Amino acid sequence: MIRSRSPEVDWIAVDWGTTNLRVWIMGRTGQPVQTLCSKRGMGGLQRHEFEPALLELIGVHLPDDRVTQVICCGMVGARQGWEEVEYIATPCTVPNGNDAKLAATNDPRIKVLILPGLKQTDPADVMRGEETQIAGFLEENHGFNGIICLPGTHTKWVQVDGEKIAGFCTFMTGELFSLLSERSVLRHSISATGWSDENFTVALADALSDPESISAMLFCIRAQSLILDLNPEAARARLSGLLIGMEMAAMGPSLQGQAVAVVGAAGISGVYGAGLEALNLSPVVVNANDVTLHGLCAAHQKIRNSAQ
Repeated sequence: MIRSRSPEVDWIAVDWGTTNLRVWIMGRTGQPVQTLCSKRGMGGLQRHEFEPALLELIGVHLPDDRVTQVICCGMVGARQGWEEVEYIATPCTVPNGNDAKLAATNDPRIKVLILPGLKQTDPADVMRGEETQIAGFLEENHGFNGIICLPGTHTKWVQVDGEKIAGFCTFMTGELFSLLSERSVLRHSISATGWSDENFTVALADALSDPESISAMLFCIRAQSLILDLNPEAARARLSGLLIGMEMAAMGPSLQGQAVAVVGAAGISGVYGAGLEALNLSPVVVNANDVTLHGLCAAHQKIRNSAQ
């Protein structure tokens, strides 16, 4: 596919995860002029392959007469990434452009800066990428104090206090869903797509009321499909409700009386929003792509201001 060079390229924003690479070509107006993506995530690359993978997407857009700044967040800064960037310890303010690390490059047209992740020592926890989403959310919601939920493969619950990240907790709910639905005995009962709001809501309530019995409730999905004709779409929703309910049962006491925001992709953030409403909370739901870009833009502005 031949791409035309973007006019007035100012800088480039990059969200580089384990499975996907997303790029925004930023114009001089401060708005993206193109959005590009590929499946060349960190998990499929050797260290020497990161620069070529990036240039496959952005090479045609780069001016030849100057150096273009590229600001990256996510797993690109992991130990297995392009350049390992040390974690910043919480409690802390959200990382900004001044915390970024310069990556080694061969192409003279680019200067690549990678933002750090966050760590917590007690209990031990880490994040990469979500901190930039938090930064973007706080740019748009000054003065927010409360908990930000970032649902995904590894869902983060982050306590924000006075514009600082006080601490966070990670749940492997998304990964557990994938493992159980694709590799356990439940795979025979659960569809790859489809949904049932009613079954999700009932399962969520079951998990919230009796989280100690989750293991038994999980096998019940299989039994219901065998002897009570539970359909695969309803089984999928029930599995999601049980796992998210178990997560929210753990978080529930710390959520009461707090402002709560959900930052994620449209489908999963809606599911988490429904779960929080079951706890009589009124979460703000925000699109993760938007706040990721806002966070990268904030980092770029910090770097620009520091250089002046």
